[in-house]
Amino acid sequence: MDWTPYDAALFDLDGVLTPTADVHMLAWAAMFTEFFDQHGVTPPYSDEDYFLHVDGRPRYDGVRAVLVSRGVALPEGLATDEPGVETVCGLGNAKNAMFNRILADEGVAPYPGSVRLVDELRARGTGVAVVSSSRNARGVLEAARIADRFAVVVDGAVARAEGLAGKPHPETFRRAAELLGATVARSVVIEDAVSGVAAGRAGGFGLVVGVDRGAGEQVLRDAGADVVVTDLAELVPS
Repeated sequence: MDWTPYDAALFDLDGVLTPTADVHMLAWAAMFTEFFDQHGVTPPYSDEDYFLHVDGRPRYDGVRAVLVSRGVALPEGLATDEPGVETVCGLGNAKNAMFNRILADEGVAPYPGSVRLVDELRARGTGVAVVSSSRNARGVLEAARIADRFAVVVDGAVARAEGLAGKPHPETFRRAAELLGATVARSVVIEDAVSGVAAGRAGGFGLVVGVDRGAGEQVLRDAGADVVVTDLAELVPS
């Protein structure tokens, strides 16, 4: 790929740089399956729910979206709710606790093709940033031993502190481009989630790349991806 027209690459984390999307999927499935079973909610939670309602969204937004899809209403609760309390925040915190347990037990290694692309872009002077809805982003980057490659990380914690709307709104990507000193028109969004691709398209970025880790090529294109790849090594500068 010719990167000459672009000054910045804005990478999602889970599913783009690291295979932690798989860990998130496991944690969401375990949390919702337990809750649905306890309350007789049907149909059962499935991977389709993850891609439709959860993937790429801030955690509590994902909880709300899944509950709405089943006609279930819960109190919002507080961010300090203990994991498992039957509120939106309590369920989200239960999922987060499970994610952290799995990550601590199993660790994480980045995708080799993704690291290769990041290193090639840094070598040519292209700015790189991580844009993630997760509040665990910095911990994942450290666990994967790639934190030193990214001076700019706009994650769920930053979004909350700065009042930035989460994906599918484009504000977090715009903030990352701004911090890199790049214009939106000369920045590339790289995402595996439908909500993230939609954010890139809504923000008017110069290029939106979809990484197909299970969402489906056509689904990503329909959401607004200009290019769809299965491995970021395909984007290494030629």
